[in-house]
Amino acid sequence: MCWNTRVTSERRHDTARGRLAWAGMWAIGASVLLTAVIGLLGPSPMVPALGGPSWQPPYSLDARPDPHLAIALAAAAIILGGLGLLATLPALRTPLSGGRLPDGRLLVLLGCLAAAVLAFLPPSGSGDHLNYAAYGRMLTLGLNPYTHGAADLPGDAIADAVERPWREEPSVYGPVATAVQAFASWVGGDSLRLTIFVLALVNAAAFIVTALLIDRFTRHDEAARRRAALLWAANPLLLYHLVAGMHVDTLAVACMVAALLARGRPVGGGVLLGLGVAIKVNAGLVALGPAWELRRRPGRLAVMAGCALAVVVAGYAVAGTDAIAPVTRTSKAISHATIWKLVQGWLQSVVGTGTAYRGEIQVGSLLLLALLAWLLLRWAARTGWAWDIGQPAGAAGLGAPVVAAGLAVAYVFASPYVLPWYDGLAFGMLALVAGSAVDGFLVVHLLALSLAYLPARVDGQPADLGWLSGVVRPQTAWVLLALTTALAVWAWRAAGRAHTPPASAAPPP
Repeated sequence: MCWNTRVTSERRHDTARGRLAWAGMWAIGASVLLTAVIGLLGPSPMVPALGGPSWQPPYSLDARPDPHLAIALAAAAIILGGLGLLATLPALRTPLSGGRLPDGRLLVLLGCLAAAVLAFLPPSGSGDHLNYAAYGRMLTLGLNPYTHGAADLPGDAIADAVERPWREEPSVYGPVATAVQAFASWVGGDSLRLTIFVLALVNAAAFIVTALLIDRFTRHDEAARRRAALLWAANPLLLYHLVAGMHVDTLAVACMVAALLARGRPVGGGVLLGLGVAIKVNAGLVALGPAWELRRRPGRLAVMAGCALAVVVAGYAVAGTDAIAPVTRTSKAISHATIWKLVQGWLQSVVGTGTAYRGEIQVGSLLLLALLAWLLLRWAARTGWAWDIGQPAGAAGLGAPVVAAGLAVAYVFASPYVLPWYDGLAFGMLALVAGSAVDGFLVVHLLALSLAYLPARVDGQPADLGWLSGVVRPQTAWVLLALTTALAVWAWRAAGRAHTPPASAAPPP
């Protein structure tokens, strides 16, 4: 009787979880729809205006909505998307509730369709795409984007569109990213609109290719396939930032995911790793995953590392040594919505305000990164093969996706300079490993950062909403501090539970 009661209770709980997951799916759909509406309405505090002939893509209604409405739509899209993911992902852990959700192939199809549609709408959320267009424009006009900013091209239709505070800033992106930006500028010519559209097409294509690669990797396990689709292809927060926001991080993640899936092909994997680093340097952290997996095969490791290094060196050789300086400068930056801004404030109040303590914070962030990565990988090692869906049961050691996922998650939690779209790298890696509580931690991390940077622009913001950047953004650091602490405690305790043998397996006294 007790057994029947327990089964009935579990079924009821599973049914409730399934219903919650369906509500989450509706919230995810509404979030994606709102993201599209923001772009469709045209110029607003969320959507920078684009110069060029109106018949050229991307297209909008040019409705110029009320600033408060535009920001409210964005807030709703973010909150619905985050809560939808938090409601849906837990349902995948049980066959009954997970089986009621749309299958993985449909989720991937819908996510790719959404990405394609968003490519034809004006980018929203930030003005970074305007910087990309300006850097490409500089290169096509013979100006070095690594030593000049948009302000050095006065009167140019493309460069003049760049917003504060980036008008004097040179490019911080790798040579491959700059080459893509130059190609878009070459196609777009004097039209900012067409230049942005070319960049949006490349960006959406990278997102879709990544979705298809992840789906192929997980296709033999329907639950893993659904989860991977929710973490990447149908993830409303990634569609909001990486596709609608059109951030170059999408290209780097595509290269890194492809590199991890090129197991057994050290040349191809090395080239892909090199391309990812030559797009955005912080993506290079993923390379430690394949390196760890090949540590006992020095020949293959040398081939992979040599190919990756050759691509990076060749790219920077073409771009020139000036391309290195901006990277070293930005590595010491501290963004407002991070725990390190709190640390900086504490140091300045206790020791003195004569310095920004950037060097000390950089060392501290590396130590925190190492601690979080160790905790996560320690837990992964003790739970065995289950954390890497690419390895069979009983496989020894940590695979490349596992190591890469642990490092990428640790990075976005520990870095002194992180923006919402940086989380895309961690989501791309997590989609290649089995589900766990880490999924929820990362969703909350991205949700908090997304609200902190609502929107990530200075120009065109209503004066009465200044508290969004002046109060919400810095206060988000406290949320992230609590979240980082919770992640560390969970990883430590989960590893301890995994290491403890079950009572039934214990030897008799």
